[in-house]
Amino acid sequence: MFADEHEAFRDTVRRFIAKEVTPSVEAWEEAGEFPSELFKRFAALDLLGLKYPESLGGTDAGKLYEAVLFEELGRCGSGGVFAGIGAHVAIATPPVFNFGSEAQRRRWLQPAISGDLVMALAITEPSGGSDIAQVESSARRDGDHYVVNGSKTFITNGVRAGAVVALVRTKPEGGHHGLSILVIEKETPGYSVSRKLNKLGWRASDTAELTFQDCRVPVENRLGPEHEGFYQALANFEWERIWIAVGAVASAQRSLELAIDYAANRVQFGKRLAEMPVIRHKIAQMLLRIEQARHLTYHALWLHVNRQPCTKEVAMAKIAATEADVAVADEALQIHGGYGYMMEYPVQRAWRDARLGPIGAGTNEIMRDVIARELDL
Repeated sequence: MFADEHEAFRDTVRRFIAKEVTPSVEAWEEAGEFPSELFKRFAALDLLGLKYPESLGGTDAGKLYEAVLFEELGRCGSGGVFAGIGAHVAIATPPVFNFGSEAQRRRWLQPAISGDLVMALAITEPSGGSDIAQVESSARRDGDHYVVNGSKTFITNGVRAGAVVALVRTKPEGGHHGLSILVIEKETPGYSVSRKLNKLGWRASDTAELTFQDCRVPVENRLGPEHEGFYQALANFEWERIWIAVGAVASAQRSLELAIDYAANRVQFGKRLAEMPVIRHKIAQMLLRIEQARHLTYHALWLHVNRQPCTKEVAMAKIAATEADVAVADEALQIHGGYGYMMEYPVQRAWRDARLGPIGAGTNEIMRDVIARELDL
């Protein structure tokens, strides 16, 4: 599926991450965020607009190149960097491109591609996440503005974002037919970052709870027709889940490499751990889980980029990849023994970071329900 030019691109991205990301991971994890300047560094290599047209500052290279970027971010050693850069690219900017006017694209997407504007997607609320049809944040029409009230939570890039793509209720009794998407800029009066959230993993990404109190948002900030927000949000779910799956497989691969390296050098009972059948079998099973997940993920990716129906396949890939990541990271930590429980060993971070995979981008319970629905059960 990946051609020589994709692999050449992979090599460029891997060398860039080794230079610009890996040496600083520990410091960023400790700080609870990576510097916003990192977006500019990624943009300097044209990494923030791979699927967008050159007229907006992108490269129009396509989604396979973006998938390579996700893989390399997934193995960088920081789920937080994967999340922060990935959320900007994979979930925050697509609605602007897919549903925005040319003027809206130039206003928000163009500076997002250049790294001058960090964006976030704001759907989840304190009252619920999986059931997006029940979004409560309201946007009441008042002339040529909406008056927005409500709150959003678990928003990746939420602290630093200059603009958020927010799903809000524009028809009080409309159910999923009463939602719209507004771009709400940070300087809007009444917009506040009410809390920076303290997470188990993905710690180098800033994650926030946002509050909107009588925010007057121009009608011209609405993406697409009014009351179409539910379907607009659904439109990018496949790519969001592929992003998570691709990153999870890469993260699991890195955990396997950490385990192999430790087992090859750790000596107990007069022999290396890698010589002991119980450890060898663990490692073999870890590889098996990774390759199963990789094949499901690549199959879903191929279907998606070739515009084939793949709702079921994407859900399967998301489950397989994220659960493999959790299982492999757990076994890698176990192989490290007591050292795996120590914060100075990177395997502990891989274990913490992996745990979000089955929760985010639609819980794996929801994914199983999606699969069942696709089977007409």
